[in-house]
Amino acid sequence: MHIHILGICGTFMGSLALLARELGHRVTGSDANVYPPMSTQLEEAGIELLEGYHPEHLEPAPDLVVVGNALSRGNLEVEALLDRGLPYTSGPEWLREQVLPGKWVLAVSGTHGKTTTASMLAWILEYAGMAPGFLIGGVTQNFPHSARLGETPFFVVEADEYDSAFFDKRSKFVHYRPRTLIINNLEYDHADIFPDLAAIQRQFHHLVRTVPGSGLIISPAGERAIEDTLAQGCWSPRQTLGGDDGEWQVRLINTDGSCFEVLHEGEPLATVNWSQSGQHNVMNGLAALIAARHVGVSPEVGARALSEFAGVKRRLELLADVHGVRVYDDFAHHPTAIKTTLAGLRAKVGDDKIIALIEPRSNTMRMGVHKDSLMNACTDADAVLWYQPKDSGWELETLIKHSPVPAQLEHNLDEMIHATLSLAEGGSHIVIMSNGGFDGIHQKLVADLKRHAL
Repeated sequence: MHIHILGICGTFMGSLALLARELGHRVTGSDANVYPPMSTQLEEAGIELLEGYHPEHLEPAPDLVVVGNALSRGNLEVEALLDRGLPYTSGPEWLREQVLPGKWVLAVSGTHGKTTTASMLAWILEYAGMAPGFLIGGVTQNFPHSARLGETPFFVVEADEYDSAFFDKRSKFVHYRPRTLIINNLEYDHADIFPDLAAIQRQFHHLVRTVPGSGLIISPAGERAIEDTLAQGCWSPRQTLGGDDGEWQVRLINTDGSCFEVLHEGEPLATVNWSQSGQHNVMNGLAALIAARHVGVSPEVGARALSEFAGVKRRLELLADVHGVRVYDDFAHHPTAIKTTLAGLRAKVGDDKIIALIEPRSNTMRMGVHKDSLMNACTDADAVLWYQPKDSGWELETLIKHSPVPAQLEHNLDEMIHATLSLAEGGSHIVIMSNGGFDGIHQKLVADLKRHAL
């Protein structure tokens, strides 16, 4: 079968393409933004990528078109597939119908940490010899690809609350029917499709309704938005972590989170000594350990697996170390994600200079929904350079005026790089934060650092 995917370079759709290819289908795809690491992964798998959205990409007609949620009515390729009466479906629906039947689905949901936690969980199961399938919305360093079918019934999926497609406005995760469900956290996001937090909670409630009575829901203790969601109805056992009274807790051995002890109802079970840092990653790791335990992996084995967890691309990924200046790439898309990432780095590097380069690129960020929260998201940085997106619905000057740390606004990429170089010194840490390609600033900055004498 020839499957054509619209929006193929999105993190979810790209991973879906790999599964379709592994099932033996011929896979092609269109996207307006083709950039690594997903484009590299797809090309290596023998998947043809077509730039832009054009009706001729549907000639000859594919057997099925899988439509990504970034596509809407008015898109030329969408209009062509509708006019020609071609068979089409959404990515989540295709996954449910073609991959998930008969699987023990372990789903990782929440506003933040889904990709990292799903990667940790898949790696723990792999380390334990369980050869799981998985679909992760990012490229994990422990596996060559972001998705595979696996050799056993266990399947780990990153469960996103974003809508499924222009013709299916339900959240993606309602299609997955997990037996093991992690809800990492729950905050307001995706303002382009959800009017308020209550609307997101309603979708999470739909997800909770699909977990069987013999399943398990794992979530932090005492988080109000999650508690209110579960109060709408919960028919499955639940295990809690963190907070004041979670049954699962951690005891930090190193303050930066690089070594911690796992406790269940006060009893020490295992010690994790790994390359990750930050309280957010500690809690991600703990949630993954609990989920793995539900399918038979002991915390001791899980802890050993986490000691070999290599991280995820674009999650505080070290890109280069030039003249003692370290440059990182981070997929920040929300004030909380920015804040926890910078706090984790601060805990790791002590008094070293941290310079944050931030592009508020997500739909919610562009709308200005989080502009008040952004004000204090960067308190662990020594300097912040904000990049004003061309089609942003608000101006960022207020952030600069009221910033608690030195900040400046840039409209030009070259000027932003120049300003960064003037701030950098030996021992500095530069964190580039965007959920997109940021116009290639990563490579340009590293190249200029190599030419620049600090």
